[in-house]
Amino acid sequence: MGTLSSELAPHAERLSPSPRVYADANVPAGLVAFMRQTLGWDVFYVIEESALRRAPDLRHYRLAQQLRRTLITLDRDYLDDRRFPPAEGSGVLVITAPNLRELCGLLTRVDKTLFRGDSDRLTDALPLAGRKLHAHTDWKRG
Repeated sequence: MGTLSSELAPHAERLSPSPRVYADANVPAGLVAFMRQTLGWDVFYVIEESALRRAPDLRHYRLAQQLRRTLITLDRDYLDDRRFPPAEGSGVLVITAPNLRELCGLLTRVDKTLFRGDSDRLTDALPLAGRKLHAHTDWKRG
């Protein structure tokens, strides 16, 4: 028997038709609102959880995996494979852009490319499981 989150996560994954992501404290609130309202993603935002606001990165990495959510961050520290082994994670998306408008455009392309493909339906609940992606402003543009 595992933890409550480890036992329930696979069921929530099947029930939710939306991409399930874990946004760490570096993600701006405006971007979280965009993910929820425009993209329709199921976002767990650590800023809304007082016990997690100041948690170390490794705690966020492990919790995202336990909750079976793709970790989204602006923090390049997560690209360190020694500290955050890809095989032990549910996927990490590090995003880089100069402003909120560019971040929103980048996540729109991520939604289409990674989560939905050519349809409006979720294609893979954890498209980056065991992997990391560092997406910049010009990723998949054009």
